[in-house]
Amino acid sequence: MEKQNDQMTLYDQIGGKGAVDKAVEVFYDKILADDLVSHFFTDVDMKIQIEKQKSFLTYAFGGPVKYSGKDLRNAHSRLVSKGLGNKHFDAVAQHLQSTLVELKVPSDLIDEVMKLVGGTRSDVLSR
Repeated sequence: MEKQNDQMTLYDQIGGKGAVDKAVEVFYDKILADDLVSHFFTDVDMKIQIEKQKSFLTYAFGGPVKYSGKDLRNAHSRLVSKGLGNKHFDAVAQHLQSTLVELKVPSDLIDEVMKLVGGTRSDVLSR
């Protein structure tokens, strides 16, 4: 298992590649079924989006990948121009949280993930 500063990374604690891959797939099923946020993905190649998200979360959770995609502000700027706001951010965050609960991730790790997510609000919403 990967270690950082003699401690297991969040990536490892969650269950590594298999867990991140499954979480992203379940997460996007929820997103695409939600009328509040699904319209933001109508012109998106979801296969590419899912792979980008897997890579980003692996990186964000301390996993073994160098993320080279756009930063959060640039990645979401076109969505902000289409009306992306707090209610959408909250809905997406809730889908992530419910995905992790559904996949039986321990609550302390879910709390850690949600803290990371909450810290991205300003960048995602270009504030």
